[in-house]
Amino acid sequence: MAWDPALYSAFAAPRLRPALDLIGRIGAARPARVVDLGCGTGNVTRILAERWPEAAVTGIDSSPEMLAAAAKEAPALEWVKADVGAWRPNPPPDVLFSNAALHWLDDHATLFPRLLDGLAPGGWLAVQMPRNHQAPSHIAVIEAAAAGPWAEALAPVLRPSPVAAPSVYYDVLAPEASELDIWETEYLHVLEGDNPVVKWTMGTTLRPLLAALAPEQQAGFLAEYGARVAARYPKQADGKTLFPFRRVFMVARKR
Repeated sequence: MAWDPALYSAFAAPRLRPALDLIGRIGAARPARVVDLGCGTGNVTRILAERWPEAAVTGIDSSPEMLAAAAKEAPALEWVKADVGAWRPNPPPDVLFSNAALHWLDDHATLFPRLLDGLAPGGWLAVQMPRNHQAPSHIAVIEAAAAGPWAEALAPVLRPSPVAAPSVYYDVLAPEASELDIWETEYLHVLEGDNPVVKWTMGTTLRPLLAALAPEQQAGFLAEYGARVAARYPKQADGKTLFPFRRVFMVARKR
């Protein structure tokens, strides 16, 4: 299923805040080359270009829909369509940034050291990933996937825990890092609308599941999931919905 830039951007402000928090912890002074790996619509790529105006900034993504939206907003930047998991830097960047993208890939024990190794000497790797997969919103995905005639079709695409504990990333990055900072933050997003957590997950987590279903099954699965989510995330007295969301961050400097 193709990425939907409009649906993903429906929650642009809460999705942007973790990226800004990550950018603020990167110690690079005057990098010559900055890469945004998994750049999506490019809203963060543009911020990277504003922070380091002298750098050559490149956004890389596998989605032509996302890249088209990015290029429309910032045609002067370089946008490259590539498989994020297979991409190799050439030449080595001074900053390799990735916001909410690498959790879609497996084998982090191999991936993260490779990304750090691909940097220029003294370069910075900065990564943020959702680590919210034990939250009610994501547990409801597993439950709803098993609760209907779609169970067999969805079983192969379920990924209950794609992001490891912070200590795992410390172990894989520390041997090759001269500086390493890893932390977690749980944001409390205040959402509006009817059952807005469903809309949030439709823009990300539910994409591969909906793509695996026939059109006639998608509505049934969404109804099953929506009922579970509504029970776990009731509206507050003012009609808004609170959505706690945990993310893990890491900033590593190559030796």
